[in-house]
Amino acid sequence: MKVIVEADGGSRGNPGPAGYGAVVRDKLTGETVAERKGFLGVATNNVAEYQGLIAGLRAARELKAETVDVRMDSKLVVEQMSGRWKIKHPSMQPLALEAQQLARAFQKVTYEWIPRERNRQADRLANEAMDGATDGAADEAADEAKDGADKKPDQRAEGDKQPHWSGAVGEPTRLILLRHGQTKLSVERRYSGRGDHRLTDLGLEQAERAANRLSKMDDIAAIISSPLQRAAQTAQKLGDKTNIEVVTHQGLIETDFGTWEGLTFAEAEQQDPEVHRRWLGDTSVKPPNGESFDEVNARVRKARTEIISRYGGKTLVLVSHVTPIKTLLRQALDVGPQFLFRMHLDLTGVSIAEFYPDGHASVKLVNDTSHLS
Repeated sequence: MKVIVEADGGSRGNPGPAGYGAVVRDKLTGETVAERKGFLGVATNNVAEYQGLIAGLRAARELKAETVDVRMDSKLVVEQMSGRWKIKHPSMQPLALEAQQLARAFQKVTYEWIPRERNRQADRLANEAMDGATDGAADEAADEAKDGADKKPDQRAEGDKQPHWSGAVGEPTRLILLRHGQTKLSVERRYSGRGDHRLTDLGLEQAERAANRLSKMDDIAAIISSPLQRAAQTAQKLGDKTNIEVVTHQGLIETDFGTWEGLTFAEAEQQDPEVHRRWLGDTSVKPPNGESFDEVNARVRKARTEIISRYGGKTLVLVSHVTPIKTLLRQALDVGPQFLFRMHLDLTGVSIAEFYPDGHASVKLVNDTSHLS
């Protein structure tokens, strides 16, 4: 895939409340395939421009692009990333280094300066990020910028608001990932994908215990579930305790196992020995009439983007299935597909991943079942 990345950043005060925006387009069709934006707190224009570039390159990497044409209206960033200008400011150096490291993932990256009128979509996203900051965050950033203006130039860094040790910037969206409770197929250890199975009595008890645990959290903004009954029943237990309406998202549905649906591992292996063997080690292989893990990865990534676009910066409970939850954890860790085959998730296991607006992510918890003890 060949893509174009358009990136921009802005600061209202320089330094002042700042944000960035990035757009990824398919180079052949011109279609927008990804958008990124984020509020940075107090930062300069140059820091915001670099954060836009980094977010755009991360998005291109997630799309598995091979070549990237970067287009920006920041002469500084374009010339520095092209190697024609030296990167002298200490606040710019780590940002440039991060962008350079991301660029190495592609076969080819080019940088082109464009006038601002040709960068309107990224500019719009950057302004939306600044406009969309909570009043408290924007006021705090403005106050901080005002305080910083009284300092001498050598007393303040060009972009020193980096509140997370990893370098992540902005308010993360916290995803609490809950696997559904037990079903009849869980007991019999059968492939359970698109089949719509209800929870067993034990499954309902497991869901109740998970709900008791999670309902003690006072900052849950939404409960989002796979549409399948086993997930929806699990989600509703939490919804009843928190008085939060459960909404569903088709992107959180389990893998389509095709003709293996309802079969045991041994039965599927006997029915399609060669395909089953390849499927266990190659995420591009589909079960007969089913869905590959690569397709699940793309579907879940789209769902994640849509959910964060709507609920960005909040705490959400996502009730889903083994493969979508593993996929979200894989995306947060930014690791290869073998992760899917080496991770075990128990019924009503709780995992937590946080996704930041600048593309960073962190995993805080994996497969915790202490509520079942």
